[in-house]
Amino acid sequence: MSKREAGAASPGKLRHLGPVLLGFSLFGLGIWALQHLLKEVSADEIIAQINATPNHIFAIALGATALGYTALIGYDFWALKYLEKKLPLRVVALGGFLGYAFGNTIGISVLSGGAVRYRIYSAFGLNAFEVAALASYIAIAMGTGLSLVGVFALALHPAALTGLLPLSEEMVRLLALSGGLATVALLFGLGISGKVLRLGKYEISMPRPHILTGQMVVALFDSTMAALTLYVLLPQGAPDFVTFLAIYATATMVGVMSHVPGGVGVFETVVMAAMPTGTAVGDVAAALLMFRLIYYLIPFALAFVIVSLNEARLAGGWAVRLFGEISDPMRPAFNAVAGMVPWLSGAWAFGLGAYLLALALWPSVPTLHDNDDLVGAILLEGGTLVSSVAGAVLLILSHGLIRRVAGAFWLTIAAIGGGIVAVLLNNFDIESATLLAAGALLMWPFRREFYREAKITEGVLGPAWIAMVTAVIIAVALFFIFVHAATPYSHSLWVDFAQNANTPRSLRAGLVGSAILVIFTTYLALQPLAKRSPRTPGEALQMARKVIDAQSDPTACLALAGDKELTFSGDGSAFLMFARRRKSWIAMGDPVGDLRYFDDLGWDFVEAAQQANCRPVFYEISERQLPRMIEMGLAAHKVGEEAVVNLSTFTLSGARFKSMRAAFNKAQREGLDVEVLQPPHAPELIEELRPISDAWLGDKVGHEKSFSVGRFDPIYLRHFPIAVVRRAGKAIAFASIMAPGSGQRVAVDLMRYRPEDASGMIEFLFLSLIAHYQAQGAQEFSLGMAPLAGLSARRTARLWSRFGALMFRHGGAFYNFEGLRAFKAKFNPEWRPRYIALPVGVSPMVAMADVTMLISGGPRGLLKRK
Repeated sequence: MSKREAGAASPGKLRHLGPVLLGFSLFGLGIWALQHLLKEVSADEIIAQINATPNHIFAIALGATALGYTALIGYDFWALKYLEKKLPLRVVALGGFLGYAFGNTIGISVLSGGAVRYRIYSAFGLNAFEVAALASYIAIAMGTGLSLVGVFALALHPAALTGLLPLSEEMVRLLALSGGLATVALLFGLGISGKVLRLGKYEISMPRPHILTGQMVVALFDSTMAALTLYVLLPQGAPDFVTFLAIYATATMVGVMSHVPGGVGVFETVVMAAMPTGTAVGDVAAALLMFRLIYYLIPFALAFVIVSLNEARLAGGWAVRLFGEISDPMRPAFNAVAGMVPWLSGAWAFGLGAYLLALALWPSVPTLHDNDDLVGAILLEGGTLVSSVAGAVLLILSHGLIRRVAGAFWLTIAAIGGGIVAVLLNNFDIESATLLAAGALLMWPFRREFYREAKITEGVLGPAWIAMVTAVIIAVALFFIFVHAATPYSHSLWVDFAQNANTPRSLRAGLVGSAILVIFTTYLALQPLAKRSPRTPGEALQMARKVIDAQSDPTACLALAGDKELTFSGDGSAFLMFARRRKSWIAMGDPVGDLRYFDDLGWDFVEAAQQANCRPVFYEISERQLPRMIEMGLAAHKVGEEAVVNLSTFTLSGARFKSMRAAFNKAQREGLDVEVLQPPHAPELIEELRPISDAWLGDKVGHEKSFSVGRFDPIYLRHFPIAVVRRAGKAIAFASIMAPGSGQRVAVDLMRYRPEDASGMIEFLFLSLIAHYQAQGAQEFSLGMAPLAGLSARRTARLWSRFGALMFRHGGAFYNFEGLRAFKAKFNPEWRPRYIALPVGVSPMVAMADVTMLISGGPRGLLKRK
């Protein structure tokens, strides 16, 4: 990379890393603040407080949590009302609950509320932009509702935060009350008038009053139940409930703004700092720990159980006999949820690994053996070390699970088994053994989702994985310091082997676990890149032709142009085509062939590009690929719409097509005729068509294009039918037709005509081909993509969408985008969105510039030839 390129890339990388660095900084500050607040508290005090909590308190907390999550589903219900979309209530309940259960606890983008909802709701007709609008509405509604609840609670009891704010109680009450009432008046005023709220570059359209009222009721109930869950767990001396509601709302908002998953550390710090003087800090810490378990981990575990059981029901067998078949209306939803299984399993294994590491550091209470029992000491020492090793191995394997590697799944089951043995050796910890066994049992129905025969360690050294592992190591170290704070350090701790030597044993276990992670990471960093022996171009094209003939996507035929590299699945039944341009590896269209290998091909492509220090880009992919792109950590941007004519319903009759019908009949009367010739083609035909191609190119800017379109080449054209337009027996225009497999889906590729015959030629050719393939029994006829069509110009849209929409309307000096879409719209097609997917933080404009250069053949290809 040149210095100029490096300099250009730096600001973008800094902008991308900024939120991450800020989140980790706030996480670190939160942990430091907690350490300061808990410096006089021992772990034994927290455990004693948890054990002393009455069962009826736990029951109330669980009930409040259940009611709170029920209220959370109401956000989805009213958001769909706002968008005027109707889905079955069971589907909304499933999407809402899974979205909150996974998103609240983990916070990973592919398991966030928006991603989960997209998978489920898209199976019932919502597109990506509608789900994005729904997720944005929910985020705004939750934030606004929680803020209003906190503000009005603060107005009732301003003393709640006077210790944290340099204001008097009267001033806090006045500001809170006036701010809350003004906000409510503004929201309802905009909702009644229908006006749009503008906040800087953003525009927000308010919902109608009845939707707004319902949303506020949901927000009030949700916030109240969540706060009640924590409130009943707090010790004596806590403030009254209304005051605490203001504290809870403030702590939650600060946690959300920190971007730390679940606000861990940040939320706890605000709550503990806002407690009245004299409140037992250890008891508050115990309440916060129980709250995290009840409000976050239990719903997450329940959601995991739901996904696991329904995965088993989808597979049939014992689960169907016990729970029955999944109903037909719900089957699309659970089929969609199955796509989350790899990430969900990876998060589950990561959590179990962190739990085993924590167990290795927790003091053991010797109950099985005397202190002088050598066998007992060896078993205890071995169990602790094995627990640490199993935890570190699970952290490593979690990345392989995300990539659907079969070996990672079976090694994960084995590592969990090792963890079970370890905790049993560690003074027969039945509770932890049961938890681990349940974790393995719940993962078992997912085994068919792990089929990739790939190296487990490929792609591990990503920034996200390193950051997560680093966070675990830091958390484990701080946990060790907190748990063993009462034991002064000395060098003799490392060699003290005895049953009651809890701190030395934990110290050695922590060192072993951390060492495994550090050594593993260093080993991978030093490995040379593996080089694969490539197939010859001739062999690759022969394999590609077999795959293309077995499927129906016309775009797949572009692989035969020979200007792209092809990467195949293991058995050669699927492939992905791509080309390289500077630092971009650009895949063209969806993967081709057997659907089972699409994940494999996508992951291999992304990992190979990243290992080569390049950016993976997927161009002109369909909406079906968006969940796959999200799983691979890519961001999708719309680049246009493909016009597809439904041949089973298309007709030229009616007033709408009167002018087209008249022009078509006139062309036929003037002697125009279309003949569709099947391959192989005689050399004489190609030579007859060459002057037409040369004349067409001579009238255009640039020269022969490539990558996303075919080119005039005898070897390439021999694969396809060619439609030839003749007048009085003389060829004046032609088009190559991509009709793979059974020919049910057809598309025009290369289309050339003499400049003097341009008037009405494309329309005549399209109508002739539509009539021909209707007679052949084809179902779809693609007119190709209209670039930049359908992009949003709203201020709330992404910068790329706004720029693309601007180019679409006013970019006539470069290309008649609007005219092209208007022409294709005359055929009354179905418009199907097409996207470009690229790494988060990479500008779509940069990627599209590389795509443009690739299609045009470089800068010279954009200029008119002399």
